[in-house]
Amino acid sequence: MGRMLKPAKSKTKKRPISDLVKRAKHQIKVLRGQKHSLQFRFSSSDHPLSSLGTEYGGWTFVDDNDLNGSVIISAGLGEDASFDVAFANRYGAKVIIVDPTPRAVVHFEQISERFGLPSSQSFNSTGQQDPAAYELSAIDASRLILVKKALWNAVTSVRFYEPKDKKNVSHSISNFQNEYSKETDYIDVPAIDMISLLDEMGVDRSQVKLVKLDIEGAEIEVIRHMLANDFFPKQILLEIDELNFPSKVAYGRATEVSTLLKKRGYKVVWSDGRANFLFYRKQ
Repeated sequence: MGRMLKPAKSKTKKRPISDLVKRAKHQIKVLRGQKHSLQFRFSSSDHPLSSLGTEYGGWTFVDDNDLNGSVIISAGLGEDASFDVAFANRYGAKVIIVDPTPRAVVHFEQISERFGLPSSQSFNSTGQQDPAAYELSAIDASRLILVKKALWNAVTSVRFYEPKDKKNVSHSISNFQNEYSKETDYIDVPAIDMISLLDEMGVDRSQVKLVKLDIEGAEIEVIRHMLANDFFPKQILLEIDELNFPSKVAYGRATEVSTLLKKRGYKVVWSDGRANFLFYRKQ
């Protein structure tokens, strides 16, 4: 089935000296403005961590019992649905994918044409998966759903800016890839906020145990709206995309989103040291 993410390794509670040295070096880079304080590779030993999906499209999360039969919101599809399909298979979950990107919509339509079929080839490492690589024997239209809208903080229409490299699939509302410019190429797409999305899909917020946000710089606005409306999913898998394009603005927004989450009881229990984080909240 191709190269999959290796299960996250637990650390002993007593940190080895080498880990302390790594943290000290990281702090120096933070003080020099070369790294954000969040960008330290970390894996908690206090939770049963698991990983699903390819190296490109996979995510690490806490393997909680309440994920069985749950509903998850997965914002940001691109052309790699390996996490979404694997999660639906393992937990018998309903996965609601949110992405209006034209190429992502085409990819999902190709996947849906294979509902009920087993995988017939391996995943690749490019981030552009062949639909035949997905194990869809037990998946149907009630288990894997696409909402062709951008996740945002309101029901509206937004400019969806094209990526700087046209070979890439991901569009962005904030356009951080182009230094937040309002002058680059874009398409207009419908947008929806999380609470309206749940209402539209007929999902009670208590059913949602996990939210994945890979939405190209719109994370802060979405999370701010979620928390203001008292929506606290236990797990938030968060890519702070702007950290891949370091700047004072990017660092400031990363600090804001992490502060918002920590004030509401979330803590980082896993990080890849770059831009992907798992925020977990005990309930």
